[in-house]
Amino acid sequence: MSRNVDSNSEAQTRRTKTAEIEALSDPRRFDVQKEYGVARQNAMSNKKQRSLIAYNHLTYLLYVVSYFTAGLLWVVPIVMNYSKRQEADGSWLATHFDWQIKTFWYSIVWFVIGIVIVLFALSGFGVSMMLEAGDNLAIGSILLTGFGLIIIIVTFIWHLYRIVRGWIALTDNRPVP
Repeated sequence: MSRNVDSNSEAQTRRTKTAEIEALSDPRRFDVQKEYGVARQNAMSNKKQRSLIAYNHLTYLLYVVSYFTAGLLWVVPIVMNYSKRQEADGSWLATHFDWQIKTFWYSIVWFVIGIVIVLFALSGFGVSMMLEAGDNLAIGSILLTGFGLIIIIVTFIWHLYRIVRGWIALTDNRPVP
């Protein structure tokens, strides 16, 4: 009987070793290792995660408050996001840091483009030509000013939309796209 038990355990050991060898030669094993590595990276202490969630709530709040300070607080949340982004690497919270950073920079670029167009249209090229020349230049300056203002307004709405969408996702404890 004991010989039978030894035989069964040896067979089990051989099957286990065979399975391990097959697993090592399986090209899909690298995918499993990658996923396991990501899972290990995503493992963050609950205290740290709560801290970063609160931090993100604060940065979203500062973005909203910046609308009432003529944009003076825009710089504060972007500096905060860059300073803490490393701590959230590999977690769903990293998407919120990246979301806010991208929102900031795209908003700045489009807002500056709109301002440049408006200033160009109303500067010496726009208003002075409007007064000296005929109606065609005046209409062109007005249209160009309108185009610049539309860019500024759309950028403002887009920025607000992204902040609200990100904040809602953070409140629901989910990443943003």
